[in-house]
Amino acid sequence: MIAGLIKSLLAVPALAMMAAPAAAAQVQKFDEQALANAQAQGRPVLVDVYADWCSVCKVQHKQITAITADPAYDRLLVLRLNYDTQKAERRKLNVPRQSTLIAFKGRTESGRVIAATDRATIAALLKSTL
Repeated sequence: MIAGLIKSLLAVPALAMMAAPAAAAQVQKFDEQALANAQAQGRPVLVDVYADWCSVCKVQHKQITAITADPAYDRLLVLRLNYDTQKAERRKLNVPRQSTLIAFKGRTESGRVIAATDRATIAALLKSTL
């Protein structure tokens, strides 16, 4: 009985890993130097301006994770900018509020949406980075 319980508990993390989509995109905290380096390399970039308390941001994050699981986004760099703690950075990018997504194709801003949660809009924005 105990052996069966242990076996069941060990299987849970494996099941959780199988259920979560593997993201092809690289995700990291926003840093101006990381943005500049990626742009100099001609990498596609998405700046995801979020707040931990924002329900729209959480939906956007789920959509971004699902869409970028596609291998087409293996070069995409997602830079997550914290709206509440990275105020100087968001001002430089002219970000009016949380839930702002900014797409870059190299050094050129290819699109921007605010508070969009539908998959088609976010997918189109991400596609503009390629």
